[in-house]
Amino acid sequence: MTDIFTSYFKKVDGKLIYTKSEEEKRFKEFVKGIPEGKVVNVFMELTDASKSLAQLAKVHKCIRVLANEIGYTFEEMKLAVKDRAGLYLSVTIDDKEYQDWKSFGTCSIEEINLAIQACIEIGDTVNTNLR
Repeated sequence: MTDIFTSYFKKVDGKLIYTKSEEEKRFKEFVKGIPEGKVVNVFMELTDASKSLAQLAKVHKCIRVLANEIGYTFEEMKLAVKDRAGLYLSVTIDDKEYQDWKSFGTCSIEEINLAIQACIEIGDTVNTNLR
């Protein structure tokens, strides 16, 4: 079991409902795997079309788990994730083009999702479930 659960909810008729039906199943599995007496930290924020703090926290947590599992440093793993997700930008200086890695802080919601998916895929290859 992974110790991370993130989801999106929408308020309908005064209640929060899952935006994807499979999220409810993942939540129930998450709760089932919690040892008795364990404290669960909950963080909620309203989001729009840009990335959320929860996404940033999840991608950093996944990178940390992978780094520990594989034996990379956090920075090495972060670059591997950015590479797999294609998170680089081209910069032109004095008519020369250079490539640099995008900061997660400047990424769109879609780009952060790509990074999370890259973490999940890398995790699958090393038998570490990050879902």
